[in-house]
Amino acid sequence: MRAGEKSPGTARALDAMGLALLFAMLYGATRLAPNMSGTPAILASLGFLLLAGTLMSQLIEVLRVPHLTGYLLAGILAGPHVLHLIDTDSVKALAPVNTLALALIALAGGTELRIEQVKKGIKSLVVSNVVQTVAIIVLIGGVFILARPLLPFTAGLTFSGLVAAALLWGIIATSRSPSATLAILAQTRARGPLASFALASVMLSDVVVILVLAGGMMIARPLLEPGSTLSVAAFRALGHEIIGSVSIGTMLGLLLALYIKVSGRQLMVVIVAVGFGATETLHFLQFDPLLAFLVAGFVVQNLSKQGEKFLHAIEEMGGVVYVVFFAIAGADLDIPLLKSLWPVALLLGGARAIVTFGAQRVSAKIAKDEPLLRRWAWTSLVAQAGLTQGLGGVVEREFPAFGGPLRALVIANVAINAIVGPILFKLALDRAKETKAPSVSLHDADELAPSPSEGTP
Repeated sequence: MRAGEKSPGTARALDAMGLALLFAMLYGATRLAPNMSGTPAILASLGFLLLAGTLMSQLIEVLRVPHLTGYLLAGILAGPHVLHLIDTDSVKALAPVNTLALALIALAGGTELRIEQVKKGIKSLVVSNVVQTVAIIVLIGGVFILARPLLPFTAGLTFSGLVAAALLWGIIATSRSPSATLAILAQTRARGPLASFALASVMLSDVVVILVLAGGMMIARPLLEPGSTLSVAAFRALGHEIIGSVSIGTMLGLLLALYIKVSGRQLMVVIVAVGFGATETLHFLQFDPLLAFLVAGFVVQNLSKQGEKFLHAIEEMGGVVYVVFFAIAGADLDIPLLKSLWPVALLLGGARAIVTFGAQRVSAKIAKDEPLLRRWAWTSLVAQAGLTQGLGGVVEREFPAFGGPLRALVIANVAINAIVGPILFKLALDRAKETKAPSVSLHDADELAPSPSEGTP
C-alpha cells in the first residue's frame, strides 16, 4: 500500500459514514421543508440519488455484487414506500432522465455489437432464442395455470380465458433486460465469449419478444372473446413499426457517423440532444426508440470507422446515467404491491429461472456451444426491467378484463428479477474470468485512468 493510500476497510467506513450523513441531511431537509416541491425538490432528489447510489454501490462491493444492486437499494430506501425521503411526484418528474438513459443503453448496445461476433455466434443465438422462447411460453404458462388458486384475478375467467392469460404471461416472461446487461458489462469491462453471447442474445430477444407478443395477442383475443376472430391488423402495424424503426435507426446512425468524421465536437451534447429529440419524434411517429437507437449504434460501429470514438463518448456519460437510472427504478418500485404478491411472484420468478437454466443447457447442446456457455450463459437471461413493465402495460391496455392485476404481478416479478438477475450474471462473469479489472470507486478513477502519454486502452 502506497503512503497516504487508504486501506479498503477505511474506504468502506468512509463510504458508510458519507451515506449515513447524506440520508440524515435529506431526512432533515424533508422535515424542515415538508411541502417543498417543483424544481428544487426534483434537483435535490436527482443529486441525492446520484450520490447515494454511488456510495451504496461502493459499500456493498465487499459482497461482490453488481454496482447496480447498490443503486437499486439506495432508491428503494429513499423512495416513497420506505423512508419517504423522495416522494412519488419527484420520481415521476425524473422520467426524462430515464428517456436519456434508455437511449444511451440502446446506442451502447448497438455499438457493442460487432458484426464479426454476431456472424461467429449466429447459430448459438438463433437456437438459444428459439428454445428459450418456446420453453418459457409453454412451461411458465403451464405454471401460471397451475398457480390459479394463488391468482384471485383469474377466478372469473373461463378455462380458455385462463389459457389466454397464461399465454401472455409466458410471452412477457421471455423478455430480458438490456439495461442490466450493459450496466454489468460496463462495470466489469468484461470481454470474452460469455460477455459477447450475453449482449447479442439479450438484444436479439428484445426484437423477438415484440414480434411474439403481437402474435400472442392475436391468439389470446379469440380465447377471451369467442365471437372475435384472428386479425392481421396487428401484424401490419408491427411490420410498419419494425421497418420504420430500422429505417430511421439506419439513417440516424449514418448521420452520427458523418458528424463524428467531419467534426466530432461536443459529441456528448449531440448524444443528449439525439437521445431526447429522436425519442420524442419516434414516439410521435409510433416507432420503437429502443430498436431505432440499437440499429443506429450498430451502423456507427459496423458501417463506419467511428465506432470506438462513439462508444467512448457514450461510456463517459454512462457512469452517471446508470446510477440515476437504476436508483430511480428502485425508488419507483411498489414495495406494498411486492409485499402482497411476493409468494406467487417468487413462485413464477423461480420457475422462470429454472426453465431458463434448462432451456439454455438444451440449446447449448444443440448448437454445440463451448462448455463455458453451457454452464453460465443462462445467467444473463434472468434479469428483467423496463421493457418487461412496458409489455405489461400493453397487455393491460389491450385486455382490461385481467390486464391490471396481471401488470401488477409483472411489476412484482420484475422487482425480484431486477435484483437477483444481475447478481447471477456478475457471478458468472467472475467465474468465467472475463472481468478485466476489479471495480473501482469514483474517487479512484482519476488515479487509474491512463495519462495522455499512455494513450487510450
